[in-house]
Amino acid sequence: MAEEEAKKVEPEPTPEACSDAPPPEPVEAPKDVAEEKSVIPPPAEEKPDDCKALAIVEKPEKTEEKTLEGSQNRDAELARLESEKRLSLIKAWEESEKSKAENKAQKKISAIAAWENSKKASLDAELKKIEEKLEKKKAEYIEKTKNKVALVHKAAEEKRAIIEAKRGEDILKAEEISAKYRATGSAPKKLLSFF
Repeated sequence: MAEEEAKKVEPEPTPEACSDAPPPEPVEAPKDVAEEKSVIPPPAEEKPDDCKALAIVEKPEKTEEKTLEGSQNRDAELARLESEKRLSLIKAWEESEKSKAENKAQKKISAIAAWENSKKASLDAELKKIEEKLEKKKAEYIEKTKNKVALVHKAAEEKRAIIEAKRGEDILKAEEISAKYRATGSAPKKLLSFF
């Protein structure tokens, strides 16, 4: 009897040890032990048990129900775990596919950026070549134009020199004729040639 009583009832925690813990539910004891045991009132208010003291009660009648219920719970729990495993695999696959798509897009974007940069560089190089070519042509045209200006200036100087020489000759001729007229004392036949 003492062994059954020890199995059925564990020592209860004292109110000082667990002030928040409700007292355990009353335990059914065999009829001969029930006379020695006092009746514990049912808990007035259920609070979460923060105390680690537990009362273990063996109930042979309910173990069969728990095993049946436990196997059903176990099957349900296994099904739930299987479902969670499947969902986590799907989520991992989805994230993997998303990261693959993101990486692929990033790779293509960087390839496009590299292509754009190379095209810009080649067009800039072509533009510089054209500018150099134009600068060279411009320099050639400037040189040709300066040479033409120099030739025009030279021709103008020659014409001026010819005119100055002619003017000098005309002045000498006019002086010679006027000296001749003075020497002979005759007057020129044409006084004013512009009339």
